[in-house]
Amino acid sequence: MKKYINKISAGLVACLCVFAIHSCSDNYLEEVDRYSIDSESYFNSEDDYYNALVGAYDLLQSTYLNVILGEIASDNTVAGGESATDVVSWQQIDKMIHTPVNSELKNLWDWMYAGVNRANFILEFQDKTDFDGKEIILGETRFLRAYYYFELVKWFGPIPLKETRFELGDETVLPRSPVADVYALIEADLNYAIEHLNYTAPQTGRATKGSAQALLGKAYLYQEKFSEAADIFDELIANGPYELVSDYDSIFETEGENNVESVFEVQYSDAEGAGFECLVCSEGNVAVGFNGIRNYTGPVFDSGFSFNIPTQEIVDEFEAGDLRKDVAILDIVAWAAANNATYGEGNEHTGYYNRKYIARKGDLNTGDQNLTNPNNYRAIRFADVLLMAAEAYNRGGISDGKAQEYLNRVRARAFGTANDITATGATLTDAIAHERRVELVGEGHRFFDLVRTGRGSEIDGFTTGKNEVFPIPIEEIQFSNGNWEQNANY
Repeated sequence: MKKYINKISAGLVACLCVFAIHSCSDNYLEEVDRYSIDSESYFNSEDDYYNALVGAYDLLQSTYLNVILGEIASDNTVAGGESATDVVSWQQIDKMIHTPVNSELKNLWDWMYAGVNRANFILEFQDKTDFDGKEIILGETRFLRAYYYFELVKWFGPIPLKETRFELGDETVLPRSPVADVYALIEADLNYAIEHLNYTAPQTGRATKGSAQALLGKAYLYQEKFSEAADIFDELIANGPYELVSDYDSIFETEGENNVESVFEVQYSDAEGAGFECLVCSEGNVAVGFNGIRNYTGPVFDSGFSFNIPTQEIVDEFEAGDLRKDVAILDIVAWAAANNATYGEGNEHTGYYNRKYIARKGDLNTGDQNLTNPNNYRAIRFADVLLMAAEAYNRGGISDGKAQEYLNRVRARAFGTANDITATGATLTDAIAHERRVELVGEGHRFFDLVRTGRGSEIDGFTTGKNEVFPIPIEEIQFSNGNWEQNANY
């Protein structure tokens, strides 16, 4: 669904600051008081459940931050921006010198827990009112809770876990649950969603059976449950409606949204404006403006803030003849010379931009292209599923032949013809990792791919035994009154 915030349902469900509730804005508290909606006066109809579901989806818009930081933290990009002090929190993560005092990590924590809390609110009252189709709403709700918890566990490791709404005071009594317990809930939620959802959604953009299968396989892969991952990916590949689109270039354009390759997309629109004081208030994909070309004038693209800049290393990673290179990476020097365009050079200028997610002219954007860009985030693509399946078969020692089959489907599209990998064993493992890097560059997966495969040391400044996860925000540690210990070495 293209995003529409129902202020009554979405506003009441959760404060963005789940544990450090003292820092919530007065505006939020006023809104809750104005509507005075609680469980006694809500969840009395199908519309109530649906509107609350919209509220649970709504926090997906904030995952623009997860995507940017997943690239900046990796070896794919540098922070960029106007100067070395432009969004200091991003600059610190880029250099692996971040600490528990980091406003952007605090935002990520708050926004993902807000999403959990909105899902938990629905599930807490799931039995209050019956209506036809409620199992679909509950299936989507549990998918969303799993999605938000998955983001939290991969960023922060052990985290507070709850299946009903978090309340003020929980931070002093709830433990940080072990990673295995978090994944157990994620698996339970996704298995429920798989059982109750269909491959076709009631509305474009809502989660499906395929979305849940893909995320479950990914959760298995992150735990190195290779056999379980291979099985669920096989089921999805064989029975789902997904296929690789023939033209890689079309995927990231407006006409490519929600296509046959899209297993799950975060839906954005320009329905509401936002300001820099509240980026999460935007219904647009904020990452697009931040990734954009600094001081740009010329055809095709709009200007932006030159963050998240691809490095020469990732440009060189593409093989000769790989058609994805010019889709993923914009060589601004060559482009400007060929198209009579001009641009400015920002901090750490490399000459390249993330072409997948930069603003285009004519994006049907009626607001500020830097804040309300309607470019959807392709959160799970079928190519990603094929490569995860290949990895599960190879690293699990199940079948290198099957791994080659899935890998080579992706490569055939990338080169426009068969370009098969016939390697086995560790060489095939490296080939799959390379393919994930070039296929998914700019999409926020690289840091976690490196960490979960024990290759974090390839990132400049990475400290083994520390930087595999990020620090719990200092405010959360303080409000827990000693209940939570900080992640190691922070």
